[in-house]
Amino acid sequence: MAHPDLNLLMTLDVLLDEGSVARAARRLRLSPSAMSRALARLRDTTGDPLLVRAGRGLVPTPRALELRGQVHGLVQEVEAVLRPAAQPDLARLTRTFTLRASDGFVENFGARLLARTAHEAPGVRLRFVQKTDKDSAPLREGDVDLETGVVGDAASPELRTRALFQDRFVGVVRKGHPLAASKITLARYAKARHIQISRRNRDSGPVDAALATAGRERSIATSASGFSAALALARGSDLIATVPERHTGSLRSGMHTFALPFAMPPFTVSMLWHPRMDADAAHRWLRSCLLDAVQHDTAG
Repeated sequence: MAHPDLNLLMTLDVLLDEGSVARAARRLRLSPSAMSRALARLRDTTGDPLLVRAGRGLVPTPRALELRGQVHGLVQEVEAVLRPAAQPDLARLTRTFTLRASDGFVENFGARLLARTAHEAPGVRLRFVQKTDKDSAPLREGDVDLETGVVGDAASPELRTRALFQDRFVGVVRKGHPLAASKITLARYAKARHIQISRRNRDSGPVDAALATAGRERSIATSASGFSAALALARGSDLIATVPERHTGSLRSGMHTFALPFAMPPFTVSMLWHPRMDADAAHRWLRSCLLDAVQHDTAG
């Protein structure tokens, strides 16, 4: 069975509404001859004259009258499907979004994001999950709606990204630590004992690479899988934790923070999402909320 030409639905809707080939042609920006050919096709498809001459005008047949309401409803539904998505009614929106973020991000920005979303869309629930690797599969498979992190070479090229803020590494020790009594030089930093932070149990990382460039090596006393654990260890010992500054703002409260005595380039933290969510109106709103929460922190 041949597939029907769905364009004829709109033509039929306009013809039945106007009751005139000429007026229908003007409305659809077609020539009268093209509209006459379309009417001929409609008659052939439906097996009914649809519009017949009565004096100088055209009148609908019983079949046309029967179809008028149905056809108009179908055309409206098709137009609604093809129309760009409207801004969601946030007050009525009920949805759960899963956000995957690295250690420290939720602690610093999560509460502000929750306050914003709860105020605008009380039916929305945010589910935070720990980011343990850079695998793009959770975004691609729909297990995660939005992710934050540094976009590296391993990131899938299909993902959409938006920069959130720039961060840098700083050194952190407990309040009253001997190092905090005077200027922390490269020699004093390298001589102290350190906490290695690695999600994948690596023996070295970007801090060690930067130190090697400066001709130094640090002594690793212990390791931790995240910033929170590293700072907790540093708070109760004489060890140094080297962590991202903005990721750990609230976690470093009451501790002594210092600029690193060697060069380390800053890095950009971004949000990432899969292209299928790009045009989703509710997802766009969530992205704007996250961006606002981070920018508010910058302003503060």
